[in-house]
Amino acid sequence: MYLHLIDTYKKYPRQYWLMFWGLLLSASGASMIWPYLMIYVSNKLTLPLTQVATLMTINAACNVLASFLAGSIADRLGRKGVMLISLFADALLFGLLAQAQTYLAFAILMALRGLANPLYRVGADAMLADLIPPEDRTEAYSLIRMINNAGIAIGPLAGGALAARSYSLAFYAAAAGMTLYALLLTFFARETLVRRATPAEKPAPERFGGYDKVLRDLRFTPAIALLMFGWVTASLMWILMPKYAYDHYSIAENVYSPIPTTNALMVVFLQLWITQFTRRHKPLSMMTFGMTLYAIANGLVALSTNLWGFWISMVVMSFGELVIVPTSSTFTANLAPAEMRGRYMSIYGLTWAFGQGVGPVLGGLLNDNFGPQAIWWGGMTMGLLSAAGLLLLTWQAAKTPGAPHNPAPQP
Repeated sequence: MYLHLIDTYKKYPRQYWLMFWGLLLSASGASMIWPYLMIYVSNKLTLPLTQVATLMTINAACNVLASFLAGSIADRLGRKGVMLISLFADALLFGLLAQAQTYLAFAILMALRGLANPLYRVGADAMLADLIPPEDRTEAYSLIRMINNAGIAIGPLAGGALAARSYSLAFYAAAAGMTLYALLLTFFARETLVRRATPAEKPAPERFGGYDKVLRDLRFTPAIALLMFGWVTASLMWILMPKYAYDHYSIAENVYSPIPTTNALMVVFLQLWITQFTRRHKPLSMMTFGMTLYAIANGLVALSTNLWGFWISMVVMSFGELVIVPTSSTFTANLAPAEMRGRYMSIYGLTWAFGQGVGPVLGGLLNDNFGPQAIWWGGMTMGLLSAAGLLLLTWQAAKTPGAPHNPAPQP
């Protein structure tokens, strides 16, 4: 075991490990806030859930816009710069959220966070693909998810305790973690974008920033569109389940905090083991399986009436996450040509933005018009539809020799 850890450490460059440990800092800080953000804003503004949830839609809409910009910038100007802009901006915005008092103030700050967040995600995903050879990417992305979730295990426990006393302390702790990681990247990370054209060569002009090529990639677009639809289920679990448990079953933040921590600990201790299983199977089949688990988890929330029921729902969803997230990240990285990795990762990132934008508002509408449990039956339905579509793609790939849906890695 010890020798395996040493071999793993030597396999990847130092900059990978800088990102690995830096992510622990930023994830610990951010996760002190986001599981409880809807509770905080709702209590602060005393508005209906549908209206409060529109803040997440504003955030997601700006996330979509920034994702397109981030991909082009990261492919043209570099990965490091967009990552630093994101981290420093997010740190500042967390501090300002602690002072917000009105819906307008929250809307502006959530919009700015939506613009800032994708810059780091797109830049980091592209940087990892630059640093790691194709045959090692599945394990590399799995390790990054593991340490990210170690931070998420720490953050909600600390954040729940702080939030029960003072949300401001949790906001400022989040800002401190992101600032420290940004400083580490500033002084110790190098740019990884390789500029292949010589001064005598001029790249061919691109339409729509090159995104038209990404969207025409039939190996990529159908699967990503189905993921985009399915991630609504995940956003309901992460964003609305804490408030649902708080409002209807009086489960306070510090009592609820072991639930997101369970998700994080499962990733820390099980991700590499699960990855050894998933990498032996076709990506689309694993994505189908993972999305099915997400749908089942939403259905279980509808049947839950206490902390243990919500905990079991999170465990089921976490197994889905362990299967689907590294698989879909590697699926995207292996399809993307080196000079377009940022743009492929941008489109991939839109799946999360769509889920975060549509899920809370959809859940709010279902809650306000049909009752609280309708949130979870609606989420289960969307997850099952997404899984059915992915299953059809899996069957199509199996019937077609050399089908494009299970890609060979790009160097």
